[in-house]
Formats: sequence, structure tokens, C-alpha cells
Amino acid sequence: MTKLKSILCAALILSPFIGMCDEPFNGLLLNTDGDPVKNARVYVTSPERYARTDKNGKFGLTNVTATDTLKIITKKRKDPYLIPVDGSKGLKIYLADEGGFKKSTDDEMVATGYNWVKRRESTGASSGISGEELRRTGKHDLLSALQGKVAGLYISGRNVNIRGTKSINMSSTPLFVVDGLIVDSFDGVSIYDIDHVEVLKDAPLYGVNGANGAILVYTIGYSKR
Repeated sequence: MTKLKSILCAALILSPFIGMCDEPFNGLLLNTDGDPVKNARVYVTSPERYARTDKNGKFGLTNVTATDTLKIITKKRKDPYLIPVDGSKGLKIYLADEGGFKKSTDDEMVATGYNWVKRRESTGASSGISGEELRRTGKHDLLSALQGKVAGLYISGRNVNIRGTKSINMSSTPLFVVDGLIVDSFDGVSIYDIDHVEVLKDAPLYGVNGANGAILVYTIGYSKR
């Protein structure tokens, strides 16, 4: 079965269905006192495509390989923590202020699957594209700035599609969410106020309304709370 999956993933590598081969990697960041490390950025290759820890210190990524090294940036340290994955699919990590760390494999986190994933790439996911990256595009409109930044995200004018059109008779538009509130559009959002954006291929948190995914926008003021 594993061999068959590898063959299928290889065959799909240039396909629009590449997301089917994504596997979740879940993590939990804590300090040495066991308190969650919030709003840390976790990435593998590009620092502009990262996952952000939530208020409980949780984060999720996809396409993390056994030999990858997680790079973690926190508010207390300028230099990133470098955490070898060492074949794990879920890690509980304790970070020391001076740069040291302890880690352990956590089977319970692995079992949660995609529940912690906030896409970078998809957030892919992340999860996230920084406001700085969006502003560097020179675009003043959020959707225009997102064009070409996320694999599987297609934008044509005001038509937005994350997962691929399901039916000519059904809407394929994802949810638009700003600082936790569902909105009709991003027309009132200034690109200069954005801290980061997360694009979710699946948004089960919003029930059936999230069936087409979601684009989550976090403003600078909201993220500093």
C-alpha cells in the first residue's frame, strides 16, 4: 500500500490534485515552564511561508519530510530555533529563552491529523503569507496580491476558487474571514493593515459553510492582542 501511494503521488506531482499527497505534521510549542508559546512562526524552507502557533501553542504543517529541520521564530529570540524532525510526524517542543530545546514525539498529536493544520502552501498551510510579502507585490487589493502566492488558489476578478470548481450549479467561493468574523468581501480591508493571511483548503470549523475552504485575514492590531 505504501509503495502504491508513492507511485500515485509521483504520478500526481504535476497534477492539480497534488494536495491529495499532503500529510499533516502537528506540533506543540511550550516554554520551559510548560506554558504555550503563542504567535511563533514555524517553517521548513521559506520564512515567508509559515504556520503560526495559536493561543495554546499548537501549529500544523504539511509536506514535512523525515529529514527536514523546523525553523521556529519567536518574539523573544531574533535567531530561529532549529529543530530536527528526525522522522516524527508530531512533536511536543519545549523552548528555552537562551536557544536550547527539548522535544518528544507525541502520538496523540499525530492522531489529530489535519485538525491543527493551517496552511502555508495550501496555507498550504499553513498556513500563512505575511503582510510584508503581500505589500511587496505593489498591489493595493488583497485578492490581487494573493494571486500566484498559494498553490491551488485561482483568482479571476472577483471569482475565487481554492479547491477546484465542484459544479456549474453550485458556488465554489471560499469563506472570507477577517479577524475571526465572516465578511462578504475584503473591500474594506487595507493591505497596509494586514499582519498575515492563511488560506485553508478545508475549513471544517465553519461547518458546511467552509466546504469550499476559507481565506483568513489577520490585521496587525488583532494579531498583537
